Amino acid sequence: MEHNLPHSNSASQAPFVAQEQAVIPASLPDYIAIARPDNWIKNVFMVPGMLFAMIVYNIPFDLTLVSRIFIGIGSTCLIASANYVINEYLDAEFDKFHPLKKKRTSVVRVVNPVLVYIEYAALAAIGLSLAYVISTQFLIIAAFLLFMGIIYNVKPFRSKDRVYLDVLSESVNNPIRFVLGWFIFTPVVALPQSVWDVEWLTFPPSSIIIAYWMGGAFLMATKRFAEYRLIADSNLAGLYRKSFRYYTENSLLISMFFYALTSAFFLGIFLVKNRLELLISFPFFALLFSWYLRLGLLKDSPVQGSEKLYTRKWFMLYVVFFAVLLVTLMFIDIPWLKWFLQRTTFS
Repeated sequence: MEHNLPHSNSASQAPFVAQEQAVIPASLPDYIAIARPDNWIKNVFMVPGMLFAMIVYNIPFDLTLVSRIFIGIGSTCLIASANYVINEYLDAEFDKFHPLKKKRTSVVRVVNPVLVYIEYAALAAIGLSLAYVISTQFLIIAAFLLFMGIIYNVKPFRSKDRVYLDVLSESVNNPIRFVLGWFIFTPVVALPQSVWDVEWLTFPPSSIIIAYWMGGAFLMATKRFAEYRLIADSNLAGLYRKSFRYYTENSLLISMFFYALTSAFFLGIFLVKNRLELLISFPFFALLFSWYLRLGLLKDSPVQGSEKLYTRKWFMLYVVFFAVLLVTLMFIDIPWLKWFLQRTTFS
């Protein structure tokens, strides 16, 4: 049963919270660090959108397309970094209650708020300018990614403080990245003649969008579960993240199960309707989720940060194998799979 956890302003409830107040001014490498370029690897979620659009529109792979790919990925990386900048700066007062995040730059260094907002504005402006080079459609989705960073981090919205909404609003970045990858490959069309003409903004199927969203929610809820267990103090967890005042281990586990089931359901719809060959990947998809869940249940789980997850070499090798399998199945035809769509009659 979910319950409210008592809130306390004391930082002495656990030994890892107490630390000296930061007195060292942040340097240039520190301002680069809060943009988290090491997290750009998350933009790999754009690749499936690129591959699906390539198949749908039969786009020739030439130098123009290569330049669009580099510009589109660069735009997404910069906008994601803009979101990371405000995330780290606005979370500094809360991250000091986390046993791992208390080592972040904004916690251990004195950052200049003026420089932080200049950095945010510069990253956002350059990212959106590059997005405009791709297409108006790409620009709209890139702006939405930036907007979600504000919704997630900035008061009075700050969805990361709201139970369940924290997971859903963070994981929506995964389908946004998918759509950004999609619009890199889709043909550029003219602006609509009226506000009612929406055919120019052609999205991928809604089934894959929802599957992508719920899959990301499963990953994020598993991370929340691992963080909650690591802190191991309900009062302290509430100081780090307000949504933890209402979570329990059971409620997080149940939400993980819901997200995984919903993702699998809509993924199945997408595979049957759009790319039957990808059905072969379904058992491997289930194993990927199961393996990730196993890692999430470990003590001091590696799913709390990508730097820890990379140390799980067998899991990472499986991720690479799974990615190669998906790419292969996107480009080969297996006619006998259509048998699964035939109606069987028993006499």
